Amino acid sequence: GIMFGYACTETTALMPAPLHYAHQILLRMRDGRVANDPAVAGLLPDAKSQVTLKYVDGKPVKATSIVVSTQHEEGMDQADIKHRLKGLITDILPEGWMCSDSDLYVNPTGNFVIGGPDGDAGLTGRKIIVDTYGGASPHGGGAFSGKDPTKVDRSAAYGARWVAKNLVAAGMAAKCEIQVAYAIGVVKPVSVLVETFGTETIPVEQIEELINKHFDLSPFGIISALELRRPIYRQVAAFGHFGRHDLDLPWERTDRALDLAEEAGTTPMLAVAAG
Repeated sequence: GIMFGYACTETTALMPAPLHYAHQILLRMRDGRVANDPAVAGLLPDAKSQVTLKYVDGKPVKATSIVVSTQHEEGMDQADIKHRLKGLITDILPEGWMCSDSDLYVNPTGNFVIGGPDGDAGLTGRKIIVDTYGGASPHGGGAFSGKDPTKVDRSAAYGARWVAKNLVAAGMAAKCEIQVAYAIGVVKPVSVLVETFGTETIPVEQIEELINKHFDLSPFGIISALELRRPIYRQVAAFGHFGRHDLDLPWERTDRALDLAEEAGTTPMLAVAAG
């Protein structure tokens, strides 16, 4: 099996900006339902979003289109739903990033009253790109939910994200992808590949040495370091497994970034100490 972890400096969560803001839209809608916010009154839990951003010199600068499809109560006016969600989305995006009204697509197919399995059948293994990095990085192919941490589909993907995030937080690269490969019956990974897309601040060979020194990427090592034998997985069944400011997830901690930065002589990000 091959698993991937990814981190970048596009957002404070060290996640790709398009997926980050797509998740933030849905999280805000969820929080609004819980708090009885009039902005989401009548909107129901089955929802999805997609954010497309324009990049200049490798950095996101504004949204070019946004799609939100949300289940709603019978009889609601689609124009009113769009108007309310436009205000919510504008508040979430950085100032000046909101796309034009004609490029904001809310329920573009019309009424969305029947949701959940009654409206769209099939559960196992779906939406794995939404669970990870929105296509900014490859996915190993295995779904996470429904698997215990002894399955590297899950634990190694978490471990690779943990490594990538700590390396970026340590100032070693602005963008980092970790590819880890395993063979059944072999304790250690058979391959650990580092890709920094030309953004590294120290030689990639040195980064690889630091990974080998500071991280045990065997399944047992990942499970032990991240304490994965705990009932913590239900909370990530929606809104993605990575970049979650609203949850205390062990693979999101930047607990080794300061030590890595000190050893490598790099400048860590300011928020590292809180990680």
